[in-house]
Amino acid sequence: QVQLVESGGGLVQAGGSLRLSCAASGRTFSRYTMGWFRQAPGKAREFVAAMSWSGGNTVYADSVKGRFTISRDNAQNTVYLQMNSLKPEDTAVYYCAAGSTRWGPRVVMPTEYDYWGPGTQVTVSS
Repeated sequence: QVQLVESGGGLVQAGGSLRLSCAASGRTFSRYTMGWFRQAPGKAREFVAAMSWSGGNTVYADSVKGRFTISRDNAQNTVYLQMNSLKPEDTAVYYCAAGSTRWGPRVVMPTEYDYWGPGTQVTVSS
């Protein structure tokens, strides 16, 4: 079992930055692929970024590539999402997720993740 709790969301002006954190419980955290997803009102949950258990592989949605960076600290059981150059269209609830899925093209799919945090709201004003 893994429990996840996100933090670091808030209100920021366009062009600003936020860093989201996701703290995980459970001693097997380092074995999981970690992902970030987001969901805006009235829209489906969408993939943002993912990182393999070792940290050696990452993938980003085209919409955030070059602006967002995912990282993890397995010793601290924490995964991060650094978000720079934020845009109003980045406004959403952001969720972190942990999955035992093997690294590959399917890591962008929410169905590949076993555990989810409750989410943290990010609002970007124009």
